[in-house]
Amino acid sequence: MTSKQRVVVIGAGLAGVRLAQRLGELGVPALLIGEEEHRPYNRVLLAEVLAGRYGPEVAALPAAGELVRARVTGIDRAARTVRCADGSAIAYGTLVLATGSNPVLPSLRGLFTPDHVLPEGVHAFRTMDDCLGLSKSVRPGVRAVVIGGGLLGVSAARALAARGAQVVLAQQAERLMERQLDPAASRLVHRHLTDLGVEVHTECRVRDVRCAGGAVRAVELADGYALDADLVVLACGVRPRTGLAVDAGLDVGKGVLVDDELRTCDPHVRAIGDCAQHAGTVYGLAAPALDQADALAGLLAGDTRARYTGTRALTRLTLTGQALTSDAPAGPAPFDLAAFGDPDPLPGDDVVQLADATRGTYRKVVVRGDRLVGGVLVGELGTVGALARAWEGAEPLPAAGAPLLHLLTNDGGS
Repeated sequence: MTSKQRVVVIGAGLAGVRLAQRLGELGVPALLIGEEEHRPYNRVLLAEVLAGRYGPEVAALPAAGELVRARVTGIDRAARTVRCADGSAIAYGTLVLATGSNPVLPSLRGLFTPDHVLPEGVHAFRTMDDCLGLSKSVRPGVRAVVIGGGLLGVSAARALAARGAQVVLAQQAERLMERQLDPAASRLVHRHLTDLGVEVHTECRVRDVRCAGGAVRAVELADGYALDADLVVLACGVRPRTGLAVDAGLDVGKGVLVDDELRTCDPHVRAIGDCAQHAGTVYGLAAPALDQADALAGLLAGDTRARYTGTRALTRLTLTGQALTSDAPAGPAPFDLAAFGDPDPLPGDDVVQLADATRGTYRKVVVRGDRLVGGVLVGELGTVGALARAWEGAEPLPAAGAPLLHLLTNDGGS
């Protein structure tokens, strides 16, 4: 295969590595371009690395294809080459954008130094470098403020608490993980964090980061209340990384626009993972990224029937217990949750709900007509496999209510 025929993938994250793996299995060589110095890794495990449960090597992804360490600065679609920061150019036959996403950095006074860098003690939480830098700063008793109470913020707060930090979590919305969970499940997550010693503030807006000597000292809320801080973690969401696509003149909405063949407006350029927008949706989750990589591998290997038609994605958060670092106190008990579809019922929907306040478990599913349209489980996930299959298949449920209750109260083969 000549350089003009080969598949070049920009991005060595979960989507890019999975694509290279699948292409290798199908006999199609791929060249991965990754700008991070670390071996490709699974971002899903960063919270466990921060907690000290795993070393960075555990998060590493299996080797796949040829990997070049470089930062891509531009795409020449006419010449079908990518330009790198070191001045080199790499030719491609098919280019795949798997550039992922960047952390959202909020507009706060004092967030950046005059040199436009984050002050000492302020960390994004997106890359392995972010994780390792934050980990070096954590010690028992350190005062840490996590800004953002979504999936990433909850994971970061729990990891810091497992390392013995005094953690405050500031969430602008009225409850934690409001995009995935219903109010009852959010309350259980809130209780779990407070049981670990995390101070949770909801419906509060951060307006200022106070620094002295180039290092963070406090976080000020909109009501004027100040939270002392040695560390600040920014967990305010992510944004698709589309700069290269925009500069190259590709069609971009929230993400790089692709069709069912993961093809952009240029037939020689595809996009997958967090940077891609398919049928109006930017998923930003691992499962859709893997599905897209598998579909694209089939297409590039010559399977004319392969298509990506969307993913019914389940959000899963599994937080293990004892941290392995020597400076950490005894770790908290494992905590699991899963959410899928829409857990908020509409008028006329049927809801089956089981809760055990003593054990801190909660299970709820929403049925619309004869279809399972959403659900949330906290604490015990033995039934999640059967529920997820029923939801993902979008098939009619049994007419009687007992089988659905059976799905909530038994393993169901998960």
